[in-house]
Amino acid sequence: METKLFKSEHDIPAAAEILRQGGLLGIPTETVYGLGANALDEEAVKGIFEAKGRPQDNPLILHIPHVDWLERYCENVPKEAYLLAEKFWPGPLTMILPKKDIVPLRTTGGLSTVGVRMPDHRLTLEIIRQADVPVAAPSGNTSGRPSPTKAEHMLEDMQGKIHGIFDGGACRVGVESTIVDLTVTPPRLLRPGGLSLEDLQSVLGEIVVDKAVTEKMKEGEKPRAPGMKYRHYAPKAPVTVVCGEPNKTAEYIREHLQKGNGVICFTEFAPLFEGYATQILGEVSNKHQQAQRVFDALRAFDSLPVTAIYAQCPDTEGLGLAVSNRLKKAAGFCVVEV
Repeated sequence: METKLFKSEHDIPAAAEILRQGGLLGIPTETVYGLGANALDEEAVKGIFEAKGRPQDNPLILHIPHVDWLERYCENVPKEAYLLAEKFWPGPLTMILPKKDIVPLRTTGGLSTVGVRMPDHRLTLEIIRQADVPVAAPSGNTSGRPSPTKAEHMLEDMQGKIHGIFDGGACRVGVESTIVDLTVTPPRLLRPGGLSLEDLQSVLGEIVVDKAVTEKMKEGEKPRAPGMKYRHYAPKAPVTVVCGEPNKTAEYIREHLQKGNGVICFTEFAPLFEGYATQILGEVSNKHQQAQRVFDALRAFDSLPVTAIYAQCPDTEGLGLAVSNRLKKAAGFCVVEV
């Protein structure tokens, strides 16, 4: 299969046609690149799982171009959903809601609920409008690998497996959307992402943070949202995440580094690791920068001959919760507290 690369607004009709015809299309969003297909077409959705090598019980998110589409695919939409949409859509927020029968169980991983979001990317919103179908789209990487934040990342994993990729530039957020379950009371945070927990609390008040955000799910547990159950975002070399005060985590890593190891560190501590393969996560206080860089840093090590990777971990305030979650998932929750 030839994977076409689209770059111009003039290519939007051709990209939309791929989705209408049941094909697979890489789409840019503000978070990461997604692997999109018509969410209502079971064969198209099956193609997503096959191209990614994704477990069948891992649910997909519906991407829609307007809040009015919620009523097409969701039952009993609560007022909280509209309050969140008014404040945060388009943007990096996915809401879990009861699904209508029109949404296939293959799309939802067998669940009676569905995640829905409105991405904040002008080109992708127009592609979805012209396709006139909701687009199911997990991150556009081979399952388990770091998510792509540039079209070239997605080409590495998907060239020859999908029909096209629309190059919309680098993703400005860098981590996937935040997922909140509105089918329970109080609402439950299932995945931290590009919208902070604090922002959600400003609208919803009390929110329970699901244990899968901070620890590994047990065998047999069924994920209610993407990214909850399986090892994700992982480079080929094993990762150890070191949590605590930045000075102490840098000291721990420096003491335990061996020849051939790699490091993901904050900007301020990079001089400590001269002579080692090093990726800079960003300044200690700049969580936005860390979110933009975390997947690029993890992915970069796959082209370097490292035997193991140590990563400094940010605190969990603001976007730090999402960055911390992605690093710990990449490490399979191999975490050291110092």
